Amino acid sequence: MTRTLRRVLAVMLVGVVLYGLFVLYAGYREIGASLARYRWWTFAAALGLATVNYGFRFLKWEYYLGLLGVRGVRKPDSLLVFLSGFVLTVTPGKVGEVFKSAVLSQTHGVPAARTAPIVVAERLTDVIAIIILIVIGSAGFAGGLHWAVVGTGFVLLGLTFILWRAPGQWALRWLERGPRRQRFAPKLAEALESLRLLARPSSLLVPTALSVVGWGCEGVAMYVILTGFDSGAPFAVAVFFYATATLAGAIVPLPGGLGVTETIMQEGLVLLGGVAQGPATASMILTRFATLWWAVVVGFVALAVLKARFPGFLRDQALPEQARRPTQATDEPGQPIG
Repeated sequence: MTRTLRRVLAVMLVGVVLYGLFVLYAGYREIGASLARYRWWTFAAALGLATVNYGFRFLKWEYYLGLLGVRGVRKPDSLLVFLSGFVLTVTPGKVGEVFKSAVLSQTHGVPAARTAPIVVAERLTDVIAIIILIVIGSAGFAGGLHWAVVGTGFVLLGLTFILWRAPGQWALRWLERGPRRQRFAPKLAEALESLRLLARPSSLLVPTALSVVGWGCEGVAMYVILTGFDSGAPFAVAVFFYATATLAGAIVPLPGGLGVTETIMQEGLVLLGGVAQGPATASMILTRFATLWWAVVVGFVALAVLKARFPGFLRDQALPEQARRPTQATDEPGQPIG
């Protein structure tokens, strides 16, 4: 846990330096003047909208656990496990959120290999939802639809790789041929089967709809923050640039998309949204605090509550009896053990 904390603090330091550079670039006097007349209730509203997003994404987590036949995890515990993954939101592509699978394994005995593919399925449906939001936002100006076409191509490529069995079988055969790699083959096979179950077209509709609403809330959060500066930026433009910046930050292998997401947000608001440098930079920073760093804070709070709930959690000592007892899972995805 100490190493995780050091990693998050390091990324936070990078973020502080990065935002400082943005302030210098945009002009600290202009930003100061913008913040002096900013209506701060809009920032509180943005935090609320981001929190609503977490609620919709938790419903996705529950939906996927149900698809995989994981039963017996109390809803409050499941919520804490889900939120604990936000601690590593600032990892490249948010892959650190697989941490919640390890947490569920430690606290409820659910094999991590069974639930780890949920993170990939979550990212997949998130990307689809973000592209839908880009399409919606692209109606606000000419040329926006090109981004949606490119993003759709990436999504279709990813779905093909997941659902087409040949690449996965080739990887399994390669692992089985190496004496040191053989031990990874069973876990990879289990993970691939779970991932295929979660990525079936029939399994994508509900979580994608939840993602559209959830991430849409964060797009609205950016617009609300902009209204606090009386920027006059159209709603569709705000949603478009939030979604585009989020997608770019997820694709680029940088912690939390730092640098990429901020640049697209700020430059887009200035060049195409018609927002002045000062309010655009201040809006970008406040949006990132509301939609990125707030998640990290929520994750640490959830982790602290889990630590109190399961005293042996994150220690070498054994967990309490109720935590050591395996949660009802399945031998085959969707079929309870019986």
